[in-house]
Order: sequence, then structure tokens, then C-alpha cells
Amino acid sequence: MANLSVIIVEDDPMVLEINKNFLNKVKGFVYAGEASTGKEAYEKIAQLKPDLILLDMFLPDMSGMDLFLRLRKERISSDIIMITAARDVPTVQEAVRLGAFDYLIKPFRFERFERALQDYLRLIKQQPVSGIYAQQEIDNIFGHKEDEATLPKGLNDITMKQILEGLVEISAPVTSEQLAKNVGMARVTVRKYLDFLANTGKVTIDLKYGTVGRPTKYYSLK
Repeated sequence: MANLSVIIVEDDPMVLEINKNFLNKVKGFVYAGEASTGKEAYEKIAQLKPDLILLDMFLPDMSGMDLFLRLRKERISSDIIMITAARDVPTVQEAVRLGAFDYLIKPFRFERFERALQDYLRLIKQQPVSGIYAQQEIDNIFGHKEDEATLPKGLNDITMKQILEGLVEISAPVTSEQLAKNVGMARVTVRKYLDFLANTGKVTIDLKYGTVGRPTKYYSLK
């Protein structure tokens, strides 16, 4: 999967540099451009069609919400994360209604920024490229988590989350041994969770044959 393109809309040069530095630290994303006004932002977004927009609320020529609304009216499909000092209830609620993926209140720490982008990346990777959605895939989009009770005996939700996050972070087919080293777990534990994910259709298995012995299993998220 190619890196997701991001445009940053921010009129404060210092905040812009901070956001750019934060963005460059998060794997899976690529900086595609910046804008300091609503007009400039609209023109770049309409031309480049980025995957994601980091949008400030207070711009010199229009509000970020007005730009957000225009993009939605014109069916520009770029997703939006609001990054702003505005925290009043009407503004936050309107951003949610328009479909903002997340809402970060300035100032924020890198960890919160990283979590927002990783959650977005995880959602994109879980979506099918074509065809129709299964209910479970729709539940993932809307943030409905699978109950721990649905997991078989011996598996738990916390470990499952770590396994899934490890697969997203690697973003490539991986063996159970490689993933175990990355997440700091025993190989037998990781293998058990990966096999369950494969049986439920969340993970695919590719077999690679060497010159001798059994084939090696490589796991990847669908």
C-alpha cells in the first residue's frame, strides 16, 4: 500500500512546522503540500486530491468549517482531521456531522497526533478495495469493537489489539516469528492469534517455499 498523501492547512508558520515535523515521524504518510488561506487550500486540494487534510479552523479569509463544507458539497473525497484551538460545542458537533475523522485541540502532544493518524491508517487498511461490505467491516468503520466474549477461550482483546497494531505498523507480509519480535510476545502466542484472524478472514496467509522443509507462512491484513 502506497503512503497516504497529506495536505496541511495552517496559517501560523510555527504551528505549520510543528505539524510537518510530526507528520514526517509517522509511517505510512507523505507530505503533499501546505496552505495558509482557505482559497489556497481549496485550489491545492481540488488539484491534488490528497487522502487526508489536516485542517485549522481559523484562516485569514474564511473559517476552516466553511472550507470543510465546500469540499463536502463538491464531493471531494479527502478525509479531514481538524487541528484547532476551537473547542466550543457547536463547532465540534458540526465537524462531527460533516464527517471529520478526528478533532485535535491545540496545543497537543505528538502522541495524540500519532494516534489520530495511526487510527486513520488502520481504518483505510481495513476497507475493501471493491465489492460489498460485510457487517463486521462496517462495524470497524463506525468504531464498533468486537466483544471479547466472541473470542475463543485462551484469546483476549488486549493481546488481539497488540497483534493487529503490529500488523498495521509493519504494513507488509510477515511471519509469526517476525511479528513476535516486534510486539514482544512469544511466537506460539502470536501464531495462535494469527491463525484465528486467518480463520475469521481478517488476515491472509501466503506460503513461500524454500529449497527444503516446510513452506513459511506470511501473514498480512486484508
